[in-house]
Amino acid sequence: MNDFAKTVQEFQKAFPAREKAAHKGDFGRVFILAGSRGLVGAGLLAGIGALRSGAGLISLGTPEECAGMILAKIPEVMVKPLPETSEGSLAAKAYDAIKKYLKNQDVFALGPGLSQNENTQQLIRQLVEESEIPMVIDADGLNAFQDFNDQLKDLKVPVILTPHPGEFKRLFEIKVSDKEKDRVSAAGQIAKEFGLTVVLKGAGTVVAAKDGRVFVNPTGNPGMAKGGTGDILCGIIASFVARKLDAFDAARFGAFVHGYAADLAVKDFDEVSLTPGDILNYLPKAFLQLLGRE
Repeated sequence: MNDFAKTVQEFQKAFPAREKAAHKGDFGRVFILAGSRGLVGAGLLAGIGALRSGAGLISLGTPEECAGMILAKIPEVMVKPLPETSEGSLAAKAYDAIKKYLKNQDVFALGPGLSQNENTQQLIRQLVEESEIPMVIDADGLNAFQDFNDQLKDLKVPVILTPHPGEFKRLFEIKVSDKEKDRVSAAGQIAKEFGLTVVLKGAGTVVAAKDGRVFVNPTGNPGMAKGGTGDILCGIIASFVARKLDAFDAARFGAFVHGYAADLAVKDFDEVSLTPGDILNYLPKAFLQLLGRE
C-alpha cells in the first residue's frame, strides 16, 4: 500500500461519520488570535479554514478596527474585538480579555497577520508561555520567538509549530535545503530538542513529532506558493486538535487534506491562477472524497 492510500485509510478512521444526535459541543472549541491593520485577510483565511474543517465553535480574537471587517465576511465565527496599539495590532492590555476567552476553549491558534509590533510580540510570548491548552503557532506567532526560541522548549501543553523554511531558519538558525532528507532531519531534530510537533512547510511538507514519528505529505502542488495558503493550514490543524486528535495526527492530516484540496482545485484552475480562496472552496470536496462519501 502506498503512502497516499495508507493515509486515506487512517484519515477515515480519524473522522467517522457524525452521530445523528451530535451537537456543536462535540466537535471542539477553537480560539484563533489573528489579524492587524492591513493584515485582516490572514485572520479571515484561518477562521474559514477552521470552519470548513469541522470545529464546532470558532472564536477569533483580533484588534478592534479589524473586527467588523472579519464579521462581515464570516458571520459564523464569533469575533472578539480586542484593545489595539496605535499601529492597529494587538496591545499588551488585551491580555486579560484573551486569558478570559481561553478558559473555555480546546485549542489556541495564534499568529496569522498579528504583525511584528514589539508590544504585540511581547503579548504573544506571554500567552504562549502561560497557555493551558494545546497551541498551533504560525507566522507572526513564530516571529515573536526569534532570539527567544528557548521559551518554546518543554511547554506544558502540546504545541504545533508551522514554519515555512524562512521562518524555520530565523527561529532556529538552521537553513534547510530542498532535499527531502535534509528537511526531515531538520524538522525531526527540532521536534525532539524542543518537545513539540513541527510542520515544515513546502513541497513535501514534513511533519515531525517529538517522539520521532515523521510524515512527508504526498499532496499539494506549486500553485500553493502564495501568501495566505499557510493561514488556511493553521485553521485546519487547529480544528483537528479541537476534535481531540493528538498533535502529530492533527498536523499530518491537516497538511494532507489542505494539499488535496489544492490538487482538486488545480484541475479546474491552472497553478498560475490558483488562489488560497480556491483551496478553501475545494475543502468540502476534499473531505467528501477522502472520507469516501462522494
